[in-house]
Amino acid sequence: MVQITFLGGADTVTGSKFLVETPSSRVLVDCGLFQGYKVLRARNRQPLPFDPASIDAVVLTHAHLDHSGYLPLLVKNGFAGRVICTEGTQALCGLLLPDSGYLLEADARYANRRGFSKHHPALPLYTKADAELALKSLSPKPFGERIEVTGDCSIRFRYAGHILGAASVDMIAAGKQIAFSGDIGRYGDPLMFDPEPIPQADVVLVESTYGDRLHPDIAPQQVLKEIIERTVRRGGSVIIPSFAVGRAQMLLFHINAVRRRGQVPDVPVYLDSPMAISATALFTRHARDHRLSEAECADAWDDVIYVRDVEASKRLDAEPGPKIIISASGMVTGGRILHRLKKYAPDHRSTIVMAGYQAGGTRGAKLLAGAETIKIHGQQVPVRAEVVSLDMLSAHADQHELLRWLGGFEAPPQQCFVVHGEADSADQFRLQITEQLGWKARVPEHHERVELG
Repeated sequence: MVQITFLGGADTVTGSKFLVETPSSRVLVDCGLFQGYKVLRARNRQPLPFDPASIDAVVLTHAHLDHSGYLPLLVKNGFAGRVICTEGTQALCGLLLPDSGYLLEADARYANRRGFSKHHPALPLYTKADAELALKSLSPKPFGERIEVTGDCSIRFRYAGHILGAASVDMIAAGKQIAFSGDIGRYGDPLMFDPEPIPQADVVLVESTYGDRLHPDIAPQQVLKEIIERTVRRGGSVIIPSFAVGRAQMLLFHINAVRRRGQVPDVPVYLDSPMAISATALFTRHARDHRLSEAECADAWDDVIYVRDVEASKRLDAEPGPKIIISASGMVTGGRILHRLKKYAPDHRSTIVMAGYQAGGTRGAKLLAGAETIKIHGQQVPVRAEVVSLDMLSAHADQHELLRWLGGFEAPPQQCFVVHGEADSADQFRLQITEQLGWKARVPEHHERVELG
């Protein structure tokens, strides 16, 4: 008998964790942090319903923290097995996990210094040292090869698009073939390969981040051109909260393209994120995992001012004249973007460009909803800047693209579980799967355990 327990990503778009149990092994697929609403973040501090030491292996679909960010805590609490992932995921986890630990420590110190935490003292979920220890467990494997995980469980990584190293997982567990979509990327993306189909599976777990909507069919470079033009014309700056991995590189690709064609005013472009700078270098080193050659990578990222150290970042706010600043984090949950917004959100001349999915409860979601103020470091900061969204730049497949990926299966699975989506999105996508494909599909509940017949 094979069982799956949905320990995250089941009633929300974050915290992905799926426990696969066979008569002789326990494998955790993804090990993500919950993000967004406080009630979700609180789950990160609740004990797991199993002993981490009892897990034989972890399989990561990709490096984003909502899929990998709980790993340091899992290791800290006793997990001692392998974490199987792609080479690109290993490289990006090397950036994301220590940075996550560092930010958790920094946020705790800042909260203690300013006294705005309800916990006394405020303690980080885990530390940078915990994250660095967890990295030693990562075991990188290539795309396309069948990999033994345990005696009765094997996997094959298939390209998912989305970000560098992202994979869908084709698993065989005690004779049951289970497909985990991971996060599916876009078809025709200028950077990443198209999502790769999985021919067959008994059970499918499919993400539904954008399962209830379609991305606008608008050229992103035209939209960016118009945003930059009107913002600079009124003397403001363009501030872009961005995910350091994937989104920052995509933004630079498009901004550099319109600048090279002379379509926008010649203002400086700053990449204000050490992690994004390092991730950009990784794109060059892992060119075989995406569409651009090393030379094309170098061409796409040139003419950008990299801002690594803290003092240089602080000086950005004093630099005169319009500018474009790309800074992390993408959902405005922490990092340098908080300091940039304290400066530029109150400026009616400037524009804040939201360039990706904003989970409910994040500052990014509040900005998109038209919030007049946002809370940063315990203070209410007025929002007078223009706020716009670049939905067409999403690294997540929309409803039609998700259905296209599901259409790659040669026969309907016995069961289809719709995961990793907000409630409305997941339920609407479930209906689409039923109506368009004729499959049996449902949305599992948090902590639900199912037996695969």
